[in-house]
Amino acid sequence: MQTDEVLQLMIDVADRVIRPRFRALGGNEVDEKSPGDFVTVADRESEELLTAELLARNPGCLVVGEEASFTDPAILAGLGDADLAFTVDPVDGTGNFVKGSPDYAVMIAEVRRNEVTRSWIWQPEAGRAYVAERGAGVTCNGELLMRGETHHPARAGGTRRIWRQFDSSDGFAIAAGSNFCAGFDYPQLLRGEVDFFVYGKPKPWDHLPGLLMLQELGGTIVQANGEDYGPASLDARAICSATDPELAGIVAARWNPPETA
Repeated sequence: MQTDEVLQLMIDVADRVIRPRFRALGGNEVDEKSPGDFVTVADRESEELLTAELLARNPGCLVVGEEASFTDPAILAGLGDADLAFTVDPVDGTGNFVKGSPDYAVMIAEVRRNEVTRSWIWQPEAGRAYVAERGAGVTCNGELLMRGETHHPARAGGTRRIWRQFDSSDGFAIAAGSNFCAGFDYPQLLRGEVDFFVYGKPKPWDHLPGLLMLQELGGTIVQANGEDYGPASLDARAICSATDPELAGIVAARWNPPETA
C-alpha cells in the first residue's frame, strides 16, 4: 500500500466506526481489560477493519493489533523477525475517548525485518496527520517538520508516578503531564514543546510509530538500561523517548525505579 493509502484507510475507518461513538458510547460498549485499562466497541471494530485491509493488501504480512494481542499475546513474538509486519493501535488513548476527551488517535507502524520503515498517527478530532517514511522525514498534514533546539534545562513530560522514580536534583523542567495518549505525546516532541517523555511498561503499538518520527528528526528512544528500543524490545520495562540521543542516554542513566517495579 502507498503511504497515502494507509492514511486514508485510517481516516475512513475512524469516520465509520470511531467518531460516531465519540461521546455517544452506551454502557454496554465499554469494558475494562484491567482496572483503568478500557476497551470499547470502537477499539474492537476499528482494529478488525484495519487488520483485514492490511492483510488483504499485503498477503502474508503479520499484523500486531493491540486488542488481538491482548487476546493472544503470542502474536507479539514474531514482530522482530517478520519480513513485513504492521502494529495497529485502533484507538490510542481509549481512556480519553471514554471520558469524552478529543485527545485520542489511530496509529500504525510498518516494520520490515526489525526496522520501522513507515508510520502514521491520525488525530481524528484535531484533524492532524503525522506521517513518516524512513529517509524521507516526517510531516504534519503534508508539511515537513524540522528539528528544534533542546531546551535548557530539558523540558520533560510524563506522569507523576514516573517522576517519583527520579531524584529531585536531576534538573529537568517538568513541562507537561502525560496526555495518556502516545498519539498526542509524540507530536508534542515533534513540535518541540517538550524534549523527552518517560514511559513504564511500553507496548510496541504505542511507541513504534513515534520511534520512526523521532529518528527522522534526529531523536531516539532508549530503554532504561541504555539500549536502543525497537520492534524486538518486547521485554522493555521503561523507555525514554527524546528529541536528542544524548539527552535520552542521560535520562536513562538517571532512571531509578524501585526494586519491586
